[in-house]
Amino acid sequence: MRLKLADNFYFRLHLFNQPMSLLLNRSVFGDTANTGNVLSREEAYQLLAGWVKNERLQLHMKQVAYLMKCWASEKEGLNEADQWRWEMAGLLHDADWDQWPDMHCKKIIEELEARNIDPEIIRAIASHGPNHFGVEPETRMDKMLYAFDELSGLTHAYSLMRPEGYAGMELKGIKKRFKEKAFAANVNRDEIMDAMQRAGMELENIMQFIIEKQGVVK
Repeated sequence: MRLKLADNFYFRLHLFNQPMSLLLNRSVFGDTANTGNVLSREEAYQLLAGWVKNERLQLHMKQVAYLMKCWASEKEGLNEADQWRWEMAGLLHDADWDQWPDMHCKKIIEELEARNIDPEIIRAIASHGPNHFGVEPETRMDKMLYAFDELSGLTHAYSLMRPEGYAGMELKGIKKRFKEKAFAANVNRDEIMDAMQRAGMELENIMQFIIEKQGVVK
C-alpha cells in the first residue's frame, strides 16, 4: 500500500512529459512596486485549501514550504519576514496543479499578480521547472525552490516504503534509491542534478537536509 501511494502520486506529481505546453513565454513577473507584499499565513493556507483538494499534494507543498523556511533561516540567515517569503513560495508553488494541470504555474502566477504579491515570490514559482516553464532560476530563492521540489517528493516516496517512515532514514538509503532508475521512474534525475548545479550545492548535502527536516511535516 505504501508503494502504491507513491506510484499514484509522488511518482507522477510533476508529470511534465505531457502533450500540452507549459511554457509561460514571459520573463517578467509581478510589479516591483509590490516588493515586500505577501499574503498572511491565514490567506496563504486558505488559498491552498481552496485550490488543492488532493491531500498528498497538499502535504508535498507543505513539506517544500517547510524546507524553504528552514533553509532561509539556517543557511541564509534571513529574518522572519524573509523566511515567510521563502516559505510562501514553497507553499504555493504547485497550487494550480490539482485543478488546472494544463495551466500549471500560469494560474497561480496570475492569481498572485492580481493580489499584488512580491514579484520575487512569483518569479520563484515561475522558475521551479525551467525546462518546462521556460524561466531560468536566478535568485537564491528561485534556485533553492527548484532544488528542493523534486527531491522532496522522491524522499517522501522513499519514506512511504519504509515501515519506520523517516525515523532512522539514512543518506545511503535515499542515495541508493536515487540511483535506481526504476524507483520513482518519472522523477528526472538529470533535472535534479541540474538544480544542484545551479544552486551550487552537493546532492548529498541537500538529501541530508531533507531527511533531517521533512519528516516533521504532517
